[in-house]
Amino acid sequence: MSEYTKKREMLLKLSITAMMAALTCVATMIIQVPSPIGGFVNIGDGFVLIAAWILGPAYGFAAAGIGSALADLFSGYAHYVPGTFLIKGLMAVAAVYIFRAFAKKNEKFRTVGFVTSGVVAEIIMVAGYYLYAAEFLGKGFVVALDSIPSNLVQGVFGIVIGLVVAEILAKTGIVRKYTPFTL
Repeated sequence: MSEYTKKREMLLKLSITAMMAALTCVATMIIQVPSPIGGFVNIGDGFVLIAAWILGPAYGFAAAGIGSALADLFSGYAHYVPGTFLIKGLMAVAAVYIFRAFAKKNEKFRTVGFVTSGVVAEIIMVAGYYLYAAEFLGKGFVVALDSIPSNLVQGVFGIVIGLVVAEILAKTGIVRKYTPFTL
């Protein structure tokens, strides 16, 4: 592979990472649906999962963490920025490795891989925000339990959005050109 090709691929990967971070930020901030439990549910987690599945662990971590953390910062939740960066980044890393394990076995397992990796990633989100609120924000372990139901709703919403968009992207074949594994 020539030096030019390596630089071109790196620039393309960085551009897609920046685009996915921006999409994650916008999806988190702009598109909000009222939750029956209280608060709002956004589609940002769907884009966290898509970033992971498209970009892989390192770039997926960056896109998910930066995009979600920026959404918190711009929305007036600066105290959540460090936790969100780490939690959403870890979600992406877990999602991509679990998805790859399923995708390697057989393409028929692709949807199972999307769902399983999404469920594990969202469990990381729910547990991560619970621990962050309890320990780092000083709410305590009992009071922080209040965040679990709305985060579970958020997680389900994220899995559905991520799965729908990933299946559409997989059928178009567009993403296959840019990813190291088959979507």
